[in-house]
Amino acid sequence: MRVSVVLCTHTMDRYDDCRVAAESVLSQTYEDVELVLVSDGSEAVAERFETDFGNRESVLVHCNDENVGLLESRNNGAELATGDVVAFLDDDAVAAEDWIEKLVDGYHRDGADGNALAVGGRMVPAWVAGKPAFLPDEFYWLVGVTHRGFGPDGDPEEAGEVRNTFGSNISFRRDVFLELGGFEDDIGGRKGEKNLQGGETELCARLQGQYGSGVYYVPDALVAHKVFDYRTDPGWLVDRAFWQGYSKRGMEVFVPESTGDESAFLGDLLFTFVPERLRDLVRSPSVAALSQLVFLFVLTGAVGTGYLYGAYVWG
Repeated sequence: MRVSVVLCTHTMDRYDDCRVAAESVLSQTYEDVELVLVSDGSEAVAERFETDFGNRESVLVHCNDENVGLLESRNNGAELATGDVVAFLDDDAVAAEDWIEKLVDGYHRDGADGNALAVGGRMVPAWVAGKPAFLPDEFYWLVGVTHRGFGPDGDPEEAGEVRNTFGSNISFRRDVFLELGGFEDDIGGRKGEKNLQGGETELCARLQGQYGSGVYYVPDALVAHKVFDYRTDPGWLVDRAFWQGYSKRGMEVFVPESTGDESAFLGDLLFTFVPERLRDLVRSPSVAALSQLVFLFVLTGAVGTGYLYGAYVWG
């Protein structure tokens, strides 16, 4: 089974991190890996790709004619890929050396060619600026990291089918991905000052609707996501939480059945995680525990406000 990894970037400002991400793909323990590098409209990035990786076997370089955004860039990379499976990695992430091997194990778990149509793994944090003491792990998803409550039965350590994993650690059988039409580029990705999200969620909802199958989650398939300084700023996190709530409402409009996981998470948050945190705070008071509890409510409120704004905009 050949696996093509699509890696995109759009500016030289992110090139050094993208190069590290690319090297992590080329250093995999799994042998049959193809790397598809997509420059989103930047000739300078494309030239550096060619200089640094163009002479490597199983590396393809593509430059979009113009800046079209992450999701369309990923679709372009998937069309150029030659693998049986197409996987996606962000330009600020680093894959564990056995990442692809573990993803392939997910496809083969029921035999030589298992029945999984999509397989994803776990995102772990790489705290570039240090771990913020106030950020509760229930909201790690704001910084692209697998959070408390994710996974089958809410356990991020348990393998099994989920709706979707993060877009920086997800893969599809390429023929299925192309038949679905790839990512819907009007849904997710950063647009202006809006932290809009949801590309993988919408695609996986269509996967479920057309094939009756979700994403098989392999917690041992690890990708580290760099959490830069600005992503630990409270104001940035609140803003991101707001636009995540807005995106969730938009997702309900496009794919009404796509937000069941969020409803389940909210239930766990209010009726399990908050009571547990309150009990722990009473038993072992600390400034960090109190700040996390307070910020948990702040972020929940921001998501809710964004959702209500989305309801106003989307109807």
